[in-house]
Amino acid sequence: MNLLLDSQWSDDRRRARLYQGDLFVFSPTPAAVGLTTRARELLESAFAPHHPTEAQHHLPVAEYAAVLGRVKPAFIHDPECKRLIPRLVEELGADPRQVYFDVPRMRSATAHDYLTTGIAYAFHPHRDTWYSAPQAQINWWFPIYEMEPDNGMAFYPRHFAAAAPNSSETYNYYRWNRDSRAAAAQQIGTDTRVQPHLTADVDLQPEVRVSTPVGGIIMFSGQQLHATVRNATDVTRFSIDFRTVHRGDLEHGRGAPRVDAHCTGTSLRDFLSCVDLSHLPAPVVERYDDESALEYADTLVYGAETRSSR
Repeated sequence: MNLLLDSQWSDDRRRARLYQGDLFVFSPTPAAVGLTTRARELLESAFAPHHPTEAQHHLPVAEYAAVLGRVKPAFIHDPECKRLIPRLVEELGADPRQVYFDVPRMRSATAHDYLTTGIAYAFHPHRDTWYSAPQAQINWWFPIYEMEPDNGMAFYPRHFAAAAPNSSETYNYYRWNRDSRAAAAQQIGTDTRVQPHLTADVDLQPEVRVSTPVGGIIMFSGQQLHATVRNATDVTRFSIDFRTVHRGDLEHGRGAPRVDAHCTGTSLRDFLSCVDLSHLPAPVVERYDDESALEYADTLVYGAETRSSR
């Protein structure tokens, strides 16, 4: 795995390297900072009089989860986000006519295991492709407040193109939409939702952690094996992530190698055009779909206004 900082490569060349397991890191851009500013406004209003990064030390965990259950959906559905993400895509040199994005998620990683389930789920080592993401998915991740290696993300690059034993065969995207999305805020202490996991011990070394300033972007393939770092600091880490796909890559079958994903369904119906917020054409989506779309026809897209997590 290579780590490229503020690369000036074309988007075509960059995507090709992302599909081979490289990570790209970029300094803050105006649109990324705009997204963090809006997120801070919502967080600081929701947690007042406490600062969001320290609120866990002042609130009962159920109350804390309830606040997140309100503020995270508010961020997802804020119209400003749909305006800023296409700008960010352009700032980093991608063609908005080809790029489709999913709604942004606000993530939190509380300190000392205060809340690691449901609305603040601490992600175990996983690939997004185990969650019905296409092999052409690219993830964009950046912190809302200052972060450090002990409260960020970890990548496990030796497993990028090597199969790892996992339970992704238990995951169907449409069933998740129907049964599990809306339950996030109620999952406190124990998270009972079925999610793909490693099913055997694997050597996760070397572990790579990348820290950026506020609004500094980490870009990586949905095929990357990665996890939430167990937060060993005294503050909660808040971050933003969203995903993009390139229509031309989808149409031509380009993407990272599929080595161990056995999930069903596809998340592609969630992606919106950077130009006009339209959805991907049906023939593109159908290329990546399967028979489960017939069984779960009513939940191909999760439409609840409260959606807040995977």
